[in-house]
Amino acid sequence: MRRTVLTVASFATLIAASLSAAPAQAANDRYCLQGRQWGYPGNCQFASYQQCAATASGTSAYCGINPRYAYSQPYHY
Repeated sequence: MRRTVLTVASFATLIAASLSAAPAQAANDRYCLQGRQWGYPGNCQFASYQQCAATASGTSAYCGINPRYAYSQPYHY
């Protein structure tokens, strides 16, 4: 009985860890909100510069291109 409970608990922990790690990879769009409070590369969840600029409006933050996007290798077909 104890072995069954430990097995179920370990599977539940693995599933919870995999679900909580997924959203961290979703924020890889073209523009990043950067500044003192955001660090580098910043909050990279903006598909357009206008979206980023609207969020940065009224703050000390600014928008820059996502370094993962800027320095990615081009695909050659």
